[in-house]
Amino acid sequence: MGVVGATYIILIVAMILADFTYTSTDHILEALGSKEIQYSIKLSLITSTITMVLSLVVGIPLGYFMARVNFRFKKVIDAILDIPIVLPPLVIGLSLLILFQTIPGQWIESQVRFTYTVYGVILAQFMVACAFAVRTMYVTFMQISDRQEQVGLTLGCNKKQAFFKILLPQARNGILTAGSLAWARALGEFGPILIFAGATRMRTEVLSTTVFLEMSVGNIEAAVAVSLIMIFAGFLVLFIVRIFGEKIPLTR
Repeated sequence: MGVVGATYIILIVAMILADFTYTSTDHILEALGSKEIQYSIKLSLITSTITMVLSLVVGIPLGYFMARVNFRFKKVIDAILDIPIVLPPLVIGLSLLILFQTIPGQWIESQVRFTYTVYGVILAQFMVACAFAVRTMYVTFMQISDRQEQVGLTLGCNKKQAFFKILLPQARNGILTAGSLAWARALGEFGPILIFAGATRMRTEVLSTTVFLEMSVGNIEAAVAVSLIMIFAGFLVLFIVRIFGEKIPLTR
């Protein structure tokens, strides 16, 4: 692992332990007892889960297409798909806000309101999280040989059957990784949500914006307590996904 790797791991653990030393169990329980924070926890879990599902719905077929199909301007499309990863989060939120001020955006708003609503929270999370799911699935499918798919086709499977019965079981670890990354990224998203959906109490407030709101009024202990809740939730989901992934057989 080396000294550099060990140092990085120590820094991660040290940051988490520092949060624990700054707050107390009473502060955490007090935070959990707050109606506003209970609402933000509920909204965070719901929106992150919806974002994860949407990211997989888009990421699996798009990642497969990018891995298996060669076409003109493929490198350009590949670069475009990575833009949400490299852009500053605040820029994504601002760009979404401007997009919905255009004529097409205003028409969409007249049908389903996104700005400063829960739908806006999901869209802001999705714009970033989906890019991680697409990239993960692209790498996953690139590492899987298409030989078994071709054999399945020669034995009477159609393309749909070969995809669902042969390819997807081999890609299950990648799917679990893509889903967990998308969920964790959505849970921790802040900038786009703040700009595009706002941080209104009992409406569009999620855990990440709760930390911001508590710090803005000088309630550092509550902010740290909420941060620990986010750390615990994220770690628990990632841990369960890894355990679950190890127990699922590669083939059926």
